[in-house]
Amino acid sequence: MPLSALALIVLAGLIHASWNIAAKKAGGDARFAFFTSVMMMLIWAPVGLWASWGVLPRWGWVEWSLVAVSGVLHVLYYVVLLRGYRKADLTVVYPLARGSGPLLSSLVAITLLGEQISAVGVAGIAGVVGGVFLIAGGPGLLRAAHDPAQRRRVHKGMVYGLLTGAFIASYTVVDGYGVRFLLMSPILIDYLGNFVRVAVLAPAVLRDRPAAVTLWRRQWKYALMVGAISPVSYVLVLYAMQVAPLSHVAPAREVSMLFAALIGGHLLGEGDRLQRLLGAALIAAGVMALALG
Repeated sequence: MPLSALALIVLAGLIHASWNIAAKKAGGDARFAFFTSVMMMLIWAPVGLWASWGVLPRWGWVEWSLVAVSGVLHVLYYVVLLRGYRKADLTVVYPLARGSGPLLSSLVAITLLGEQISAVGVAGIAGVVGGVFLIAGGPGLLRAAHDPAQRRRVHKGMVYGLLTGAFIASYTVVDGYGVRFLLMSPILIDYLGNFVRVAVLAPAVLRDRPAAVTLWRRQWKYALMVGAISPVSYVLVLYAMQVAPLSHVAPAREVSMLFAALIGGHLLGEGDRLQRLLGAALIAAGVMALALG
């Protein structure tokens, strides 16, 4: 993996962990996802117009279909993620989502897209998965907790985390195909997907407008933060996919776990800090192995 791609991924990881902590603190649902998508559309409109100038007329049905599919997958991913944050701890949902998604993405890239990976790269993937396992609770995930209520909460976090990971893998493969094989602009894939997300999520807001207004007053600051910075993290990853194999980029994104362990655990007071840091160190080692492999 080129150092330029690794630098993009590390920066994206810091941004990604930050906006997920904000989303967790917001405690939102599909309506919060709508708020953030609208924020993205407004804040990034100048960039979207600049990137689309002279490009969109050359697009055919394949490109537009990819944007539509990507937008729907991102909606499903975000809504499931937000629901997981309401039902369980971030330090369970986020690591499992971030760990299972890239692992599935890499497997698809290797088996279906014909990408190659060395033994060092395989060791890197194993390091990332092992580190995510420790951050999510380690052996405690298998035996959960002695408290039945906490056990149910951990199990819910596992279910939502793994389901979110499946959607992450799906949109990563779709978007990766767009930037690598269709040579589509990473900025346009992400920005135009907002229009799809707003259209899909609008009924959840219009169904009960007074409730939506109340939520907006409580959550607009978090929506502003997520809308302003979350596109940056993903666009950086898409640019990294243009110069590095998807099977390396997808697992390397888990460097965000390093920042989530150091920042999120302190702010939210979740989980065992030492175990989280050990998991983060293992992830960092895995990322370096991917960079070499």
